[in-house]
Amino acid sequence: MKPKLLLYPNIQVENVFAKETEVLGQLQRGELNEALILWQPDKPTLVLPSGNKWQSSEGLHLQLMQMGWQLLSRKTGGAPVPQVPGVINVSHMYVWDEQTPYSIPRAYQDFCDKLSRFFALYAVKVDVHATEFSYCDGDYNLNIAGKKVVGTAQRVVLKNGGGKVVLAQACILINTDISAIINPVNACYEYHQQAERVRSEVHTCLVQHTEQQDSVEGYFQSLIKAFS
Repeated sequence: MKPKLLLYPNIQVENVFAKETEVLGQLQRGELNEALILWQPDKPTLVLPSGNKWQSSEGLHLQLMQMGWQLLSRKTGGAPVPQVPGVINVSHMYVWDEQTPYSIPRAYQDFCDKLSRFFALYAVKVDVHATEFSYCDGDYNLNIAGKKVVGTAQRVVLKNGGGKVVLAQACILINTDISAIINPVNACYEYHQQAERVRSEVHTCLVQHTEQQDSVEGYFQSLIKAFS
C-alpha cells in the first residue's frame, strides 16, 4: 500500500489539525499503512494543549491578539507551541509492525533518525536530547550545538481490529525570529501564573547553520527524501 503524502506550504493551523485527524482515522480503519503530512502555518498561532493547567479564555485571546497572534486549543498534552511562517511541521503516521513489541524510545529514535537525515542533506549535524528552558521541552528534541531546532511529540492510537497506529510530530525551526515566537509563550505562562519561562537563546534555526537555503517546497522535498 502506497504511503499518503500531503503537502501544505501555507495553511491555517486549525485546518491541518482537522486533516491530520481525518488521515489518522484512515490508518485506524486499515485504509492506509502510512502517511506523511508536511505543512507550514499561514499566520502566527499559539497552540494551547488540553488540561486544567492551560485554560483558554477571552482575556488570553485578547492579549495574544494585541501581540499579533491567534490562539488555538488542541486536545493533546504538552505545553504551548508557537506556530509561524518559517516553521515547518511534520506529521508521520504509520501502523506499528505487530511482530515488534511497541517501544516509546524506539519509535522516537526512529523518528529522530529520519529527521537527522533531513539535516544531513544540509550538512548540519544534530544531537538528540532535552534542552533546558526551551518551549515544550522533551528528551527527543533535535539540537544544533546544544540549541533546540526541532521539538517532537508522539502518541499512539489503537487500530480497528487490533494493532497500533503511531502519530509522530515534529516542529522544525527553519527561518524565524526566535524572540518573536518566544514572547507569546511566556505571555501564556504569565497569564496562567506559571513560574516557568522560556529563553530565546536556547533555540536556533536551520538557516543560521547552512548556506544552502531552500524554498518551502524545497524543504518539503528534502523531508520526503529523508522519510523515504
